[in-house]
Amino acid sequence: MKRIGAWLLAFLFLSLTAWAQQGIVQGVVTDSLQRPLIGATVSLPNATTSTATDQRGRFRLQLEAGKNHLLTFSYIGYQSAQREVTLLPDESRFLTVELVLAPNQVREVTVRGRNLNDTRDQASITRLDPRLTQTFPSPFQDFNKILLTLPGVTNNNELSSSYSVRGGSYDENLVYVNGIEVYRPFLNISGQQEGLSFVNPDLVEEVTFSSGGWQPKYGDKLSSVLDIQYRTPSKFRASVSGGLTGGSVHTEGTAAKGRFGYLIGARHKNAAYVLNSLQVEGDYRPRFSDVQTYLTYDLSNKEHRDTGAEPKTQLSFLGSIAQNHYQVRPETRETTFGTESQLLRLLVGYDGQEQMRYTTWQGGLRLQHYFNSKFKTELIYSSLYSQEREVRDLESGYRFCDVLPAPGVSPFNRCAGERGLGTRFEYARNRLRAALQAMEMRATWELSGTSVVSAGIKGSVENINDHIQEYSFQDSADYVYNLQNLNSDIALNSTRYQGFAQHTWELDSLQTLTYGFRFHYWSVNKQLSISPRVQYAVRFKNLPDWSFKMASGLYVQSPMYRELRDAQGVLYPKTKNQESWHFIAASEYQFKKWDRPFKVTAEAYYKHLPSVIPYEQDNMRLRYLPQYETSAYAMGFDVRVNGEFIKGEESWFSLGILSTRENVSGDSTTVRDPETREVIRREEKGFIRRPTDQLLNFGVYFQDHLPNNPTVRMYLNLAFSTGLPFGPPGDIDNRNAFPGPSYRRVDIGFSKIISMQTADTKGFGLESLWLSLEILNLIAANNVISYNYVRDLNGITYAVPNYLTGRLVNLRFIARF
Repeated sequence: MKRIGAWLLAFLFLSLTAWAQQGIVQGVVTDSLQRPLIGATVSLPNATTSTATDQRGRFRLQLEAGKNHLLTFSYIGYQSAQREVTLLPDESRFLTVELVLAPNQVREVTVRGRNLNDTRDQASITRLDPRLTQTFPSPFQDFNKILLTLPGVTNNNELSSSYSVRGGSYDENLVYVNGIEVYRPFLNISGQQEGLSFVNPDLVEEVTFSSGGWQPKYGDKLSSVLDIQYRTPSKFRASVSGGLTGGSVHTEGTAAKGRFGYLIGARHKNAAYVLNSLQVEGDYRPRFSDVQTYLTYDLSNKEHRDTGAEPKTQLSFLGSIAQNHYQVRPETRETTFGTESQLLRLLVGYDGQEQMRYTTWQGGLRLQHYFNSKFKTELIYSSLYSQEREVRDLESGYRFCDVLPAPGVSPFNRCAGERGLGTRFEYARNRLRAALQAMEMRATWELSGTSVVSAGIKGSVENINDHIQEYSFQDSADYVYNLQNLNSDIALNSTRYQGFAQHTWELDSLQTLTYGFRFHYWSVNKQLSISPRVQYAVRFKNLPDWSFKMASGLYVQSPMYRELRDAQGVLYPKTKNQESWHFIAASEYQFKKWDRPFKVTAEAYYKHLPSVIPYEQDNMRLRYLPQYETSAYAMGFDVRVNGEFIKGEESWFSLGILSTRENVSGDSTTVRDPETREVIRREEKGFIRRPTDQLLNFGVYFQDHLPNNPTVRMYLNLAFSTGLPFGPPGDIDNRNAFPGPSYRRVDIGFSKIISMQTADTKGFGLESLWLSLEILNLIAANNVISYNYVRDLNGITYAVPNYLTGRLVNLRFIARF
């Protein structure tokens, strides 16, 4: 891989010169139980450079880039540790250093300032380096794409920011930014019409992802939690990035003598370049953009601020405005599919257009106050207002024919016989307005150095108005079929009440127990749900590099508006809450190889879902079926190996094995007489594959650099998943009856960092320039996202695949100030 990277980059970047530059190393120092060590010393041998960790065990040092530095970490009563670091110009490296007690010290130690966001005593938790998301090769630099390299997380669609976790649907994932829950649009299609995900990579400081078994303090969803922390600025910084698929700009800094901090970011996504590689040719005019800000103000008195401690009272605001305007005038389409012996082709001509407009305002105001060092409260107000509109007037004429695949036979590779001719018409005028407001209060008590209690209560009001008017039909040989008509006006006003209580208790120096419960009540279905949850983590003295974790609990997801509405626009307000029992057993092993740190995590899980709402994928939209009572299960095994396979660069390999099935009441299969083929009876199908059932999911994220020039880097993103099941929409008897093809994708990027400042440079000038050449879908895989269904003259229906993007080349830059 190093030779390939060197060969491709030699003629692109090596003529660029890098000046001497400073780099930054930062991180956290903890004990063997991952508790932060306050006041630990971080120093360079035979040098005057040193620092001490703060109240969260964090440190930050500025070092000269391009040189090998040996950092020493020391703390009274603990054995010192050393880490070797070589920084690139303007690089920011994050380290996690664990110190162990000296042999002559007593094992019981009480450490103040416990990090309440510690994840080592929790199952199914992954922390990601946020700087990786900015260099990750993907079509739109979407933050969520890095999650797809984790075990158990899948999405066979590079045009979408949604993801499925351990067999769950795309609407079963919680997302928090600085403690404030964020939402996706209600009408959104998971594909080419989709805009930007909420999370802005330029603003992120910490990323924590849970794929199951999370603590009661997180909310009510079935599959996962993505907990994002935006930075609290300490000095002026800015960046500008751009490429063939869009760009972004951000700035941050402080004012009012450091009491006020601002963080502002704007993004624009231009998908025309990518969409023009699809099989449907036409005039694509997508415009997706958003602006976000995170503001903080320290309300503490001057005496407290002078101590340098964290703010005693802080007011923060998170705001976002997102606009998604998608317009396309399709012209032609040509799709060839089938086998070597029977090759078929669909040719389509279009007239009309499709327009979608989504405008979403989201905001949150949070007030934090420490009454003392052990008692903290939070008051959070959040709101969402969304206007969504879909307009569609599309008429298409299609020709369906056989193709002669044998060379030398006329007409080779051309239509040789007609199987069907017809037209299709699609009309839509859909409008939705949604307004959500929520108020939440949380409190945290540190009863002792080994016991922490948290509790909270939340109330919300939801108002949704939805106007649906759409119809479609197909006309083949003067026979109209597949006629669909939907016309409804729905207003849904409701209130929700939620709350939680949990206790984290360190039983001894090697065991941690977290237990608690949540409650949820929704005024529409009038169902009260109580969700108990428990986690247990243990280490053994004779296995210091191993940790073992178990988690179990009930996870409840009360329906949102989309889950209550069926494909005909009928609302089912009495639909029960969805429920999922999680049972997880996990282990973690840390070791050193080639004198570098590595970690292996393995988890086995079983999810029992006594009540879920089934859904089907109609092209690229999820259509829920609340009229059917359904139970399901998911079980699997996830393993991940991460570490410095190349010195100084974190990479990982992930493997997930999954089986998920559901039993839909009312579906059936036809039993026929083997001789006469007459229908004898109809039987319920029992458990069938869920739409997200993928047996194997394999992901790789790998980094490399030239040995003699570490400013030249390579990034590799590889994903492989076995096929998803599919079936014609609206046909409950044939739902998920057919296996789909596997998903294969390789994205690779080559970058060069150019430093623009020296250690003596001051001011707000350009610090560094990052240039990248990316080859997306390197292997040019024809991945299938969905199917269109066409009937021939003999009444046989064919599933015509819709393919995703082909191979593309993208150029990007990031300028930092």
